[in-house]
Amino acid sequence: MAEARTLAEAIIRALDSKRAQKIELLQVGDITILADYFILCTATSTTQIRTLSDICEEAAEKLGEEIHHKEGERESGWVLLDFSTVVVHIFLPEQREFYGLEHLWSDGEMVDISGLLETDRAERREALRNGHALD
Repeated sequence: MAEARTLAEAIIRALDSKRAQKIELLQVGDITILADYFILCTATSTTQIRTLSDICEEAAEKLGEEIHHKEGERESGWVLLDFSTVVVHIFLPEQREFYGLEHLWSDGEMVDISGLLETDRAERREALRNGHALD
């Protein structure tokens, strides 16, 4: 069984590789028994929701983890993947705004994942080449 943080990082990299948007990692283990981490991300279409769901399961399987529970359907604009210590929420933009999990779980600690995201690194490299700094 993989450590929760290792599993979360593998899933985040997988989501990033398939261009998930607004990926966030919340450490919630101190405030709930549901999981150690919640991963939130936004998909641009129902097709991408399926792709992101599949890549999360593949990343977990590579670490010897299996999905314990799955809720939602891509057609609903929201899918939850429960890997016990890590729960992944994949939303279309409207559903993410509607559910507002960042606000609901605001007592959790937002973890800096910028070093895990290739898209962030690429944007930063480009900005530095052009003489700009990103916040």
